[in-house]
Amino acid sequence: MNISEHSSKKYDAELEILRASVMQMGGLVQAQIMTAIDAFINGNQDLLEKVIADDHSVNGLEVNIDEECAQIVVRRQPAAVDLRLIMAVSKIVTDLERIGDEAAKIARIAKVIHQRDHLNSPRISYVREVADVALDMLRGVLDAFARLDAVKAAAIVREDQVIDDRFRGIMRQLITYMLEDPRTITSAFDIVFIAKAIERIGDHAKNIAESVIYIVKGKDVRHIALDQLERAARSSAP
Repeated sequence: MNISEHSSKKYDAELEILRASVMQMGGLVQAQIMTAIDAFINGNQDLLEKVIADDHSVNGLEVNIDEECAQIVVRRQPAAVDLRLIMAVSKIVTDLERIGDEAAKIARIAKVIHQRDHLNSPRISYVREVADVALDMLRGVLDAFARLDAVKAAAIVREDQVIDDRFRGIMRQLITYMLEDPRTITSAFDIVFIAKAIERIGDHAKNIAESVIYIVKGKDVRHIALDQLERAARSSAP
């Protein structure tokens, strides 16, 4: 093996480690969301505290991955798709960190609800439903990143509309609860913030999907119409 081949293999290994680190971070924030929603519904204070504490681990992963991106740029001076990958990873981990923030926010609000008067909280099964959509989006976009699948990433962007529709449905239901039973007003407002946090998780999953399309196709698909984005994802251009 000559020096060039050895260097190339080492470089490939560095990029694979970088991608694996993103997947590790994605798995952690995915677990945070699931735990936060379960603990919210079941009133498990210990699990809520765990979600809040785990946010520090997510923050640490973001810092470490950003540092590794910077080091690879300095050492390897990447070009073309490798440079797009590194640039996109830096954006992706920012979105993952913010998803972790939203999970911690859900946990903090849930603590307040259950400590104050959870008996007067509105029925919250529909929160689970919208959270499941957000989790499916996150799982899907992490899979699209792992496979560098632009078409699947575009499908995730379309799913964001589902979460937006579900959020509006939750708002209508909560307004009905507040009108029918004023005792639910305070908790209903808290649940609005939880639902909004879930909607934001969907927004960040959408951002990650757009980053995947950028890696694969080299096209910035932010702020364009959905049909244009889907055409870009399906195009044969690299």
